[in-house]
Amino acid sequence: MKRLFFLSVASATMMLLSCGGNKQQAQGEESPETTEKENVILRDRTIYGICTDGTAMNTLEMTTDNGDTLTLSLTKAQEDGKVFGGLQVTDRVAVVADSARQNALLVINLNTLMGDWVMPDPIDGSAEIGIRIKEGGVAESIDQSVIVYRTWKIFNGELEIELMREGGGDEEELNRYEILTLSADTLAYRTLGKPRDETETFEYSRWKPKPKVDLHGLELEETSDEFNKI
Repeated sequence: MKRLFFLSVASATMMLLSCGGNKQQAQGEESPETTEKENVILRDRTIYGICTDGTAMNTLEMTTDNGDTLTLSLTKAQEDGKVFGGLQVTDRVAVVADSARQNALLVINLNTLMGDWVMPDPIDGSAEIGIRIKEGGVAESIDQSVIVYRTWKIFNGELEIELMREGGGDEEELNRYEILTLSADTLAYRTLGKPRDETETFEYSRWKPKPKVDLHGLELEETSDEFNKI
């Protein structure tokens, strides 16, 4: 009897250990469903293309970089305030749409986004600093020595900017931003993925050349070349 009791206890212990080992293995392994969800999160769903003639007040027609023609309702994006930079035929746009590709959820006019954007220097306000957003994903700093902008892109409707900081070695820093406002003269965005106390909002104006002034501070009028030849 004692031997049978001992064998029963040993068998039960082995069964428990076996179950525990299977449970740990199950926890350590990633199911196909989990992997699929992660891939969906990491995949860029942005659609790039050119705004075409069929665009109207509540409709965006575009030819994608893949050669497809899409006609998307703008109602949802307009209600959420997610149409940035206006829409002009032949302008290049970045769009996030629903899975059926019937409704635009966010639209960014890339022609409007590109250019020179400046704001008062937050240190003393005596000068302007900013960012230059160029074609091909190139970004440059304007009158900044501490921050060197390198690249930019739109990823799932967010603005991603790669930069380097003075004193930070050669490490590149990738920051994510939510676009708040974009028009011909205004650009505003705020940081994402950081604690609330580290969130920043950047408000820029389109850079414009300063008028020339004489010694008395009066603005000089531009003259034509023909007048200068006289």
